[in-house]
Amino acid sequence: MSTATLEADRPRTGAAPSGPSMLTLTRVELRKSHDTRAGRWLLIVIALAVLAVVAISLFVEDAPKRFTDHFGITQLPISILLPVLGILLVTSEWSQRTAMTTFTLVPRRSRVLVAKVLAATVLAVLGVAVAALAAVVATGLTPVFSDSERDWGISAALVGQVLVVQVVSVLAGVAFGMLLLSSPLAIVLYFVLPTVFTILVSLVSALDWVRDWLDLSTTSMPLFEDGLDGQGWLQFGTSVALWVLLPMVLGWLRIHRSEIA
Repeated sequence: MSTATLEADRPRTGAAPSGPSMLTLTRVELRKSHDTRAGRWLLIVIALAVLAVVAISLFVEDAPKRFTDHFGITQLPISILLPVLGILLVTSEWSQRTAMTTFTLVPRRSRVLVAKVLAATVLAVLGVAVAALAAVVATGLTPVFSDSERDWGISAALVGQVLVVQVVSVLAGVAFGMLLLSSPLAIVLYFVLPTVFTILVSLVSALDWVRDWLDLSTTSMPLFEDGLDGQGWLQFGTSVALWVLLPMVLGWLRIHRSEIA
């Protein structure tokens, strides 16, 4: 019996090499969000848009001046633009042809997709934090640019509701990215489909119940105010199932079953 045969028959005692941890994968996905030129410029545009909204709220005389008002209005550019970053977080793997490398290094595709979802959630939380910081600055400068006094009052429930809306918005972008795997197509349809749906259900009175239960823009608006009741949460959850969970599940299955080129 040769030495090579003995080596082959000998049981291996060392532990099998483990893949990167979920924390490491999430950090990699977060780095991807600003490593590309598109992602970097999108973050810059979001920051400039937040500053522009703060400036407008300070200099417009009739604009509300309370902290809760500043906090709500600074969320607007983030809720519109940050989901695009969620789309790019997924579709950039295909547009830059790095999917083969990514899924070769991490063969379990579900781990990569979970890391992308976690990274998108972190981006949404950071977006809310940036908006809150801008609202603090705006509230602090309120007496300088107007006759209004500083009003710092805001409820923890409202902050939590706004955080939920922003996380859902970014995850909706991730879901569209998973389903379509094309940056231009996903971005266009992310904005066009909900807009057309909202217009349609708003124009036809017989579809009022559809608007109240399935239009995400309608069901999410009450979350920017205190006192959301159980029915409001149920309506919001129903619309989230349609616009976030359904495309994410379909996209998840597509990525798992498709050939990576």
